[in-house]
Amino acid sequence: MKQKNLIRILTMLLILQVAVVRAHSQDIHFSQFFSTPLYRNPAMAGLVNGDIRVQAVYRSQWNSVANAYKTGSLNAEYKLPVVGDDYLTLGMQIFYDHAGTTNLRTTHFLPALNYHKSLSTDRNMYLSLGFMGGLVQRSVDRSKMSTTNSYETGYDGETGLIPQYQYLDGSAGISFNSQVGQREDNNLIVGIAYHHFNRPRNSFFANNNIVIQPKWVYSADLRVSVNDQSFITIHNDHVRQGSYKETISGMLYGLKIGPYSEEPDYVLQAGAFLRWDDAVIPTLQLDYRPFSLSMSYDVNISRLAQTTRGRGGYELSLKYVGFLNRESSSINATRCPRF
Repeated sequence: MKQKNLIRILTMLLILQVAVVRAHSQDIHFSQFFSTPLYRNPAMAGLVNGDIRVQAVYRSQWNSVANAYKTGSLNAEYKLPVVGDDYLTLGMQIFYDHAGTTNLRTTHFLPALNYHKSLSTDRNMYLSLGFMGGLVQRSVDRSKMSTTNSYETGYDGETGLIPQYQYLDGSAGISFNSQVGQREDNNLIVGIAYHHFNRPRNSFFANNNIVIQPKWVYSADLRVSVNDQSFITIHNDHVRQGSYKETISGMLYGLKIGPYSEEPDYVLQAGAFLRWDDAVIPTLQLDYRPFSLSMSYDVNISRLAQTTRGRGGYELSLKYVGFLNRESSSINATRCPRF
């Protein structure tokens, strides 16, 4: 009986530690970070072979330790030409997170704007500058909080706790993308983003000294053809936020299925990513134009692996990329930012 109680206490301490980290230290991460371009860098909005892109990602983690943490992301982008070969992308990032037994909820509504400046008349080469900002709302269910006071008086005893608050948040970024070699499908993207530049207050106790630390995101993606029927896509992110650091890298091998390599019936991509000192992430993606479905699973290799039994979280993502029926559609353009 004592051993069971010890296990419960250690589990609750782990849950508390994870909840505190999510509330005060760093932003939530996605394993399929390449499916959340605005969350990585607002200057990555519109870097797609299409006029419209809509992406949804759902993540569930810590099922083996506590109530599963559920996170969802939805981004939409609309790209249109402005002057010469320059483009403008309008976007929206919606984000939702539900964490732990106290129903800690976070919701983001962040409009985005990205300008793509053409740097070459010979190939697709663009420098993009993006901004994103909007409203964030956070809430917690006080009725689900348990303290010593809860057992003695039936109330949590936390004076001054605000069950819900809002703040404005802002991000900015720059990216460079270019065609590599003679093939239009071979592309490179590098970018730097600076999130939470306004250092918004982040406290349920109206404490102005507790703020969200600015976050730097350094990104580099590369897609190169192996032959007419296959290609390799490499994605890399390095994140710094306060004392927190995270590096995630990986590769997908894509195989075109169908008689025509320029317009294949399907594209199957498989590979893996490594979040350093944390998780190995096998990933599978199926493209059936104009849709793309991706699945991944985190295999925990961190110091918590014994507690979590190697189980981290799974992610599902769905993407739609399309062209508009208009004369100025990028499908008819000689130059267009894309990846």
